[in-house]
Amino acid sequence: MSSYQEILSQIEDLKRKAEGVRQQEMAGAIAEIKRLMAQFGITSEDLGISGRGTAGKGKSRGIVAAKYRDPISGKTWTGRGRRPGWVVELEVQGKNLDDCRIV
Repeated sequence: MSSYQEILSQIEDLKRKAEGVRQQEMAGAIAEIKRLMAQFGITSEDLGISGRGTAGKGKSRGIVAAKYRDPISGKTWTGRGRRPGWVVELEVQGKNLDDCRIV
């Protein structure tokens, strides 16, 4: 009967072997895809791939107009994302953010 440590060691060995086989099969699949794309003149745009770094990202929200302006420095904030330091400073001073709203 195998010990717990021996079984864990076998599991790790199998994981390494599986990853190696996966890498080999993936390389073959990529080569086949490239071959077919070249054969039929398929581009990444034909596949709906717009470029590197865009896979898995959601729809872009686009540019948003600033909603608030710092009365001292003139810096602006759209109201999205992390609050800038000047907004936090206003709140600490007990001032209302609506006073800085751009009309």
